Amino acid sequence: MKQIIIILYVVVVAVMAAATIVEKYQGTGYVSDHIYGAWWFSALWALLTAATVFWFIKRRVHRPSVVALHLSFVIILAGALLTHLTAQKGIVLLRQGETTNHYLTRDMVTHQLPFSITLKSFEITYHEGTKAPADYISHVVIDGEPTTISMNQIASHRGIRLYQSDYDEDMQGSILALNSDPWGIPVTYGGYALLFVSLVWMLIDPRGAYRQVLRRMSAVVLLCMVFSLGHAAPRALPEETAHKFGQLFVVYNERVCPMQTYALDFTKKLYGKRHYQEFSAEQVLTGFIFFYDDWVKEPLKQEKKEMKMMDKQALISQIHEGIPLKLFPYNDKGTITWYAPTSSLPETMDPEHQKYMRDVFTRLNGEIQAGRYDVANQYLDKLLQYQLTFGERSLPSSMRIDAERLYNRIPFATILFMVCLTLGFVMFFVDIFRPQWQRSRIPLVLMALCFVALSVCMALRWIVTGTIPMSNGYETMLTLAWLIMLLSMLIRGRFPIMLTFGFLLAGFFLLVSHISQMDPQMTHLMPVLNSPLLTIHVSVIMMAYALLSLTFISSLTALIMPKKREEMHLLSQLMLFPALTFMGYGIFIGAIWANVSWGTYWSWDPKETWALITFMIYAAPAHRQLKINYHVYMVLAFLTILMTYFGVNYFLGGMHSYA
Repeated sequence: MKQIIIILYVVVVAVMAAATIVEKYQGTGYVSDHIYGAWWFSALWALLTAATVFWFIKRRVHRPSVVALHLSFVIILAGALLTHLTAQKGIVLLRQGETTNHYLTRDMVTHQLPFSITLKSFEITYHEGTKAPADYISHVVIDGEPTTISMNQIASHRGIRLYQSDYDEDMQGSILALNSDPWGIPVTYGGYALLFVSLVWMLIDPRGAYRQVLRRMSAVVLLCMVFSLGHAAPRALPEETAHKFGQLFVVYNERVCPMQTYALDFTKKLYGKRHYQEFSAEQVLTGFIFFYDDWVKEPLKQEKKEMKMMDKQALISQIHEGIPLKLFPYNDKGTITWYAPTSSLPETMDPEHQKYMRDVFTRLNGEIQAGRYDVANQYLDKLLQYQLTFGERSLPSSMRIDAERLYNRIPFATILFMVCLTLGFVMFFVDIFRPQWQRSRIPLVLMALCFVALSVCMALRWIVTGTIPMSNGYETMLTLAWLIMLLSMLIRGRFPIMLTFGFLLAGFFLLVSHISQMDPQMTHLMPVLNSPLLTIHVSVIMMAYALLSLTFISSLTALIMPKKREEMHLLSQLMLFPALTFMGYGIFIGAIWANVSWGTYWSWDPKETWALITFMIYAAPAHRQLKINYHVYMVLAFLTILMTYFGVNYFLGGMHSYA
């Protein structure tokens, strides 16, 4: 029977992995119909569940924590089956002023609603002074009762839940997602509740496998939560004048920020660095604005893809035309809009404002070309004062401004990845020849300094964006590095080699944050992500990834240094069980969030699927009766984490690819 369970387990994992690849090429609809929605896929899960239950009965497993944990999965699968068999899903198409009592299913069949619904109006709210959507809102009347439906705010009536899904391009219509699942959701949530309890129970059960790992150690400290020189240099503004230009505000990435931020991103996109030769980012940007003929001749960083070079040429062309320079705020009937010198200005705008917006850059350019930089500085001071006067509430607070300028001034992550990797490799070789050096306080002090620096970096991003830094790939890499540093310092007392691991892994994740696909630019959150569950979901998942990353490097060390195999096995298992707990919490908190926001707690999105695969792969070595080469298995298992994070984000796609 054990062999049958293992075979079914492997087949289920393999089918899910294959389905994500098929979806990439055949589309979501195809895998929904032919794999996830097929009878044989449900039968596979049913056979695996039945075989496991039979095994528990045959082996007479009585330990409450083990029974509760596995029973929770049975209940969750039962709830999923009820949802599959009984749930109703569809969309409601609304037009402003019209009433409907019908909805459409995916096969375009019309069904009757148990109530009528009227769309009074639909609106998109924006972050002040930008075109970045803050929320999508439908004002409806359901059976005579006014109701508001928006992202992360649903409406529920007579057992039917309605979610904001889409809208018509003319803004006169709204599309609502509909879901009715009275049987599946309560059963599934009951399974989640039992899972939450049993995962913690697994860690504290005196007779459990995890407590046996702890008893094999003498002492453990564990905290689970918590370049081209071949020609004359181009002309550039003096540093003082360029700096003043960088102090101005501009709308960039649909948020109002210092021009310095745009200058840094502009320079990095063209040259791959925060500066060019001896010129600062502000001097590079203003060089293209005021000395275009000189700077357009400068060689750009070559890219393998021709499209990248075309993007750079387009960026240069846009700045030459002044399109990105949205420097001029104007309050029109309570709505503040920022305009560039070349923007089409509204006819209702005061002529004095129109003249200033059209003329100031011409006059500024004249003074710069004449070399009268003292006068140019005065123009820039007046322009900044204009922004402060008319930008009003669209401007960031003084604390956010100071935080962003400090963040721009110090390349925290770039410095830290070089420092951490260097220290990690040095300490790795020192550990081999002088292991007693691990007990020195010097590595701990160095790690503490790196941890403080990274904490400051993340705090600054948090202040600037107003959201915890976990909303994109770049920020989650920083979070992973931060968690690894913290864990390595906490566990260092029992396992001194953890600091070496911490430097290597933190440096690796900080390095990964600088690959070309990672974008460190700070933007507003997508409306669907604007939920308190984002912080909980991502934080818990990142903690699991950090712990599993440390199990990987523990096993890798055991394979390289066989004498440490037993010690590394203990260290790996010390982190494996809490990692499974965090991952289980993270996956199912995400499912609850999905149910609240999108009306379905599980949609077989590629990242959901690979997170489940990762959980199942890492759950196997937690079963002591399974005979495997532990360290080889844990090294290979780490590939599922890489696939879950990078493979999904940059290859498979899906609605989680913005994470």
